[in-house]
Amino acid sequence: MSGVPTRWQVRAQRPIAYDVIKTPGLFDPACDALLAHGRPQGRRFVVVDAEVARHHGAAIRAWFDARGVQARIQVVPGGEENKTIEVWQGLLRALDAFPIHRRDEPIIVIGGGVLTDVVAFVAASYRRGVPHLKVPTTLMGYVDAALGIKAGINFNAHKNRLGSFEPPLAVLLDPTLLATLPRRHLMNGVCEIIKLAIVRDRALFEALERDGAACVAARFQDVASEAILDAAIGGMLDELAPNLHEDELERKVDFGHTFSYGLEARHADRLLHGEAVLLDILVSCLIAERRGLLPAADAARIFALVQQLEIGLDCALLDAGLMWESLLDRTLHRDGLQRVPMPAGLGRCVFLNDITRAELDAALPALCARIQSSHEPALER
Repeated sequence: MSGVPTRWQVRAQRPIAYDVIKTPGLFDPACDALLAHGRPQGRRFVVVDAEVARHHGAAIRAWFDARGVQARIQVVPGGEENKTIEVWQGLLRALDAFPIHRRDEPIIVIGGGVLTDVVAFVAASYRRGVPHLKVPTTLMGYVDAALGIKAGINFNAHKNRLGSFEPPLAVLLDPTLLATLPRRHLMNGVCEIIKLAIVRDRALFEALERDGAACVAARFQDVASEAILDAAIGGMLDELAPNLHEDELERKVDFGHTFSYGLEARHADRLLHGEAVLLDILVSCLIAERRGLLPAADAARIFALVQQLEIGLDCALLDAGLMWESLLDRTLHRDGLQRVPMPAGLGRCVFLNDITRAELDAALPALCARIQSSHEPALER
């Protein structure tokens, strides 16, 4: 036997190609977008958020019935508390009891960002990967969670600790579905729009200052809303598309996602994802301001926008120890460097690797003071 090692090289690339398509009136009898991918008369395993089913379940069932499509409508409760291995396994069992073709009968998920993450992981896991379509029904999913290829579930008290990268066949956006969202869930998505505006799109921030409150009042159904949503989606996809597998670990879209992980996991019953992100954003803005990265005038505008939009924040949930542990965990996630996105003026971003515990400790009481002062009634003149 020769002592020279023998090597066989395997090199392959999996192409990623999917469209994000705005499709108003998706469940209208005249709209065929849901069957535009896969075999039109094939079966469909359709996972629907329980709250969506309450509002639109009859229309969804009637839509498939009218086309003679055999559809298994699987209703699942949404929310972070259901982003679990048990829910994932339950969906896999239900799918296995309703066999579908491996390539031409895509799974369809209709729900918020949590459910699209879970079902995308189902699609990635079942038979080593089957196709799926996403229909986000929350503002968070519409502008953020459903747009990329990340899939996963929470595990061992950590967010998204199990998962994969699994591209959908398409993401179908129906803005009319946002009309039934409670205000708090609208604001949950607005927090992600604010995130994007601060670190990459000054014009979007100015649009939020000008039209944001009216868009929320209109439940994002008016013309100004369309412009804001389109800008947010376009900006998010511009950030995601060149780095879908996160080979580059300095990501602007991670702004607000460093200190927030521990808060969200600890207070899942009190904090929505966007609310935790916004607390992180504001802490980061104060650190950036104290370092001279973020001009005081820009920081004031950010806090003024939060006040103008009447986003409720509970500074009692802030916990320096927990937030520091989150930073340490994110440092592991980012290959040993903090890589914390920080605003350097509205629309600009830098990455820091030297944030100290002392900076975090100083920022939290300062944030509480800013929040409390913003809620004090103006003195009569």
